[in-house]
Amino acid sequence: MRIRRGWRTFIGMMTIVPVVYIFPVSYLYVFQRSFVFKPGGELAVPADKGLAGIDVRSFEMADGVRLTGWYASAEAGKPSVLYFHGNAGNLSGRSERFGTVLASGFGLLVASYRGYPGSEGIPGERQLIADGLALFDWLAGQNDQIVVHGESLGTGIAVAVAASRDARALVLEAPYTAAVDIAARQYPWIPVGLLMNDQFLSRERIRDVSEPLLIVHGSDDRVIPVGHGKRLHALASEPKRLAVIEGASHDDLWPRGLWERVLRLLAEISR
Repeated sequence: MRIRRGWRTFIGMMTIVPVVYIFPVSYLYVFQRSFVFKPGGELAVPADKGLAGIDVRSFEMADGVRLTGWYASAEAGKPSVLYFHGNAGNLSGRSERFGTVLASGFGLLVASYRGYPGSEGIPGERQLIADGLALFDWLAGQNDQIVVHGESLGTGIAVAVAASRDARALVLEAPYTAAVDIAARQYPWIPVGLLMNDQFLSRERIRDVSEPLLIVHGSDDRVIPVGHGKRLHALASEPKRLAVIEGASHDDLWPRGLWERVLRLLAEISR
C-alpha cells in the first residue's frame, strides 16, 4: 500500500510540473510584446517642453498607419538627426536631449512608434524597421546628411536602418546585441529563441553597417550590460569607436557627455 501511495504521489507530481511550467511560458509568449514595448503618458506639445523650433507632423506609412513625428530643419551645412527612442514612455520625456541637438544647429526627426502616444497601430520589429526606413527616406529629401541615433530599444531599429541606407554616421546609445539575448538572460528557463517574435538581431545586422559608428555605453548599466556594447563594437567594421563611460548607468549618458562625443566624431570624419 505504501509503495502504491508513493507511486500515485509521483504520478501526480509529474502531472503538475508540466502545468506549472507551461502556464508561465504561455503567458509570456502571448503577452511578450507588453514586456518589450512600454508606451506611457501623453504626448506633449513641443513648445510646452521648450522646443519652440519643432513642428508636429503626421507621417503615413505604407500600410496606412499614421505616426506623429517632431521635426526641425537643420541650419545650413549641418546634419539632421534621425532619432529612434527607447521602449518606455514617449517623446515628451526626451525633450531635454532634443533641445541639446537643436542648440547645436542640427535638424531633428523623431517619430512616436506605432502604438505609442500620438501614433496609430501596434508595435512590432518588422513594422518599426519599415517605418524607420520610410522616415529616413523622407528626411533624406530634406537633408542629405543624416545621423542615425538609436537609444536602447531604438538601437535595433537604428542598426537595421543604417545597414540598408547611407547615413553620415550611426550612434548607438546603450545598445544590445539582440533583444532576444536580453530576454534569454532574464528568462533562462524559457526557450526564448524559439518563442520570441521581435528579436532585433543587431549582432547580425551590424556587419552590414558601413557608416562611421559610435557606441556609447555606461559601465554600470544594469538594464543592458556594457558587454553588449563591447560585443557589437567587436563585430562592427571600421571606422568605429566605443566610449564606455565609467560610473554611468542606462539613462544618464547624455548628462555625462554623450552629445559631446557625437560632435567630436562628426568633426573628425568631416576633416
